[in-house]
Amino acid sequence: MPPPLPSKNWNEFKLQAAKRMVAANPNGSYTGKPQPMLLAIPVIEVELNGDGTIKNIDIMRRPSQAPETTQMAIDAIRRAAPFGDVSKLPRPWKFAEAFLFNDDKRFKPRTLDAQ
Repeated sequence: MPPPLPSKNWNEFKLQAAKRMVAANPNGSYTGKPQPMLLAIPVIEVELNGDGTIKNIDIMRRPSQAPETTQMAIDAIRRAAPFGDVSKLPRPWKFAEAFLFNDDKRFKPRTLDAQ
């Protein structure tokens, strides 16, 4: 994957990170409209080092249905890393993402719907 572009703020960073997760996981993601009833929605918080590498991953919400989607989301985050230099953004260098899993166990980062 090409190196990430510098981000001016956390909103720009989150959008770029979400697009990067989809690009790094072409067989496990989707970009269309989410189905009305989603299979699972794990929420993951990612703490970064200044250079955009992953420092820590915390699970903020683990779905009771399809709990394996939590690990699938973590794996997707790891495949998309590094996320680019965040050293000029305000601390803490953390962001959270909700993963909208459909019945095919493919995800869409919620940030892509918030545009």
